[in-house]
Amino acid sequence: MFGEPGGAEPWGWRFGGHHVSLNNLVVDGAVRSTTPCFFGADPAVSPLLGPPPLRPLAGAEDLARELVRSLDPDQAARAILLDRAPSDIIGGNRSELSDGDRMIHLRDIWRGQFTDPGLLALVTKMGDGAERASGYDAADHERLALTSLPKGVPAAELGGGQRDLLRALLATYLGRAPDGLVPALDDAALDAVHLVWAGPTGLGEPHYYRLQGPRLLIEYDNTQRHANHAHSVWRDPEADFGYDVLGAHLAAHHL
Repeated sequence: MFGEPGGAEPWGWRFGGHHVSLNNLVVDGAVRSTTPCFFGADPAVSPLLGPPPLRPLAGAEDLARELVRSLDPDQAARAILLDRAPSDIIGGNRSELSDGDRMIHLRDIWRGQFTDPGLLALVTKMGDGAERASGYDAADHERLALTSLPKGVPAAELGGGQRDLLRALLATYLGRAPDGLVPALDDAALDAVHLVWAGPTGLGEPHYYRLQGPRLLIEYDNTQRHANHAHSVWRDPEADFGYDVLGAHLAAHHL
């Protein structure tokens, strides 16, 4: 918890673990921020007692695959940036996103590198192995780097059925917050959302995608453990953690 719940000042709560990170800010009795919102699954596919497997992030993966497979050759040429997937989401666990951000090496995702030589060597080896498995070089990382001007194909150039798929895909992320806490995504806002994909499109193959538009960045990857370890995140690059609201409050009341 941050601050005093129910008080006059802004307050917030965070719930986090290895594969979950929920962040909420409350100002003047109203929830003003619900991002970053992260969920992961390892394994991404787990057998149950009955025939269907357990796939916690199935919607976020299957709808995206269906959408990218529906693209015509010209659309696909713009959306699919690489035929190989990176080893993780590009934004990683950065508290703020910046133009040009590339994927973070495993040893660097903590607040500082481990001081224990054995542990540092282990995570470095794991990260190096993930990089080799992806086959990425510096040019590949640059091609997939985050940019303020979205890459990929915009929804404005998608057909009606494709736009329906995109709306359904977005709902698997935006639906993580209760009704009323997410701005309505009208046609104009949807038009500005861009789709990027990296990797093959076959089920069970390592892949990555992102959806990016004004105040929206969604990333998904399922690459580790032979494409059985998935990450998904919804962010607001301009106002994660409610930075915009907190900044306005500090400027108005504490300067």
